[in-house]
Amino acid sequence: MSCQRAFLGLLLRPPSLILRSGKFANSPSQILFKPKPTFSVLLTRSYAKGKSKGADGKNKKKQAASAINENDFAELVAVDAMKTQMQRALDILKDEYVKNLSLRSTTGSIESIKVKFEGQDHALNELAQVVRKNPKTLVVNCSSVPQSIPNILQAIKQSGMNLNPQQDGTTLFIPIPVVTKEHRENLAKNAKSLFIKGRDNIKEVQNKYVRNLKKAAGVSEDLIFGAQQQITAIADKYVGEAEKMLQTKQEELVGKQ
Repeated sequence: MSCQRAFLGLLLRPPSLILRSGKFANSPSQILFKPKPTFSVLLTRSYAKGKSKGADGKNKKKQAASAINENDFAELVAVDAMKTQMQRALDILKDEYVKNLSLRSTTGSIESIKVKFEGQDHALNELAQVVRKNPKTLVVNCSSVPQSIPNILQAIKQSGMNLNPQQDGTTLFIPIPVVTKEHRENLAKNAKSLFIKGRDNIKEVQNKYVRNLKKAAGVSEDLIFGAQQQITAIADKYVGEAEKMLQTKQEELVGKQ
């Protein structure tokens, strides 16, 4: 009898019938109607910790290399002289715009036309006298150097100012053209051409100082690189000013696009 009771106890209280509280079930109903256990699953994602050098690392390296103080830069580059030369290119462009890209041809703009004569470049007013006869006509008196007349005629026609001079002996008569849309557009194209010339002059100064910089002896590569970046930044600033001048002049000639 004692064996049967022991066997019955094992059947009623197996380890798998332990309640969630850690206690044994006291009745079969607690087992039969026990809710199914629920489980919470936590999903996690692992990220690889690789070395992220790539472009960011290169940029940081360049920024570090380009860091150069003003004193070191001034020792490597004649900064004032370089800026003066770049400003000179900007001033020439401004002067060209005033003289050669006016909607109305003026005495001053005609006088400044470059004339190739006897192997040299001359301003027109060095070879002839320019006066305004009336609001619609300019007169060029070439009596002082009459042999220059063919050169003067060619220079005026090729000035891009839409001028058509008429010769009468040693005197040239230049009708001032009517301001048409086509004339405005031609002047705007000339403005772009003059800008490109001015920009190239600035870049030429930049390249000259970069070449001189690379010839410097006993200077680290980082300092040379940093100084070169500074030269480029200065040149870009002057080019930006030239671009503003171009935009202003084109808006003056043809209006905003």
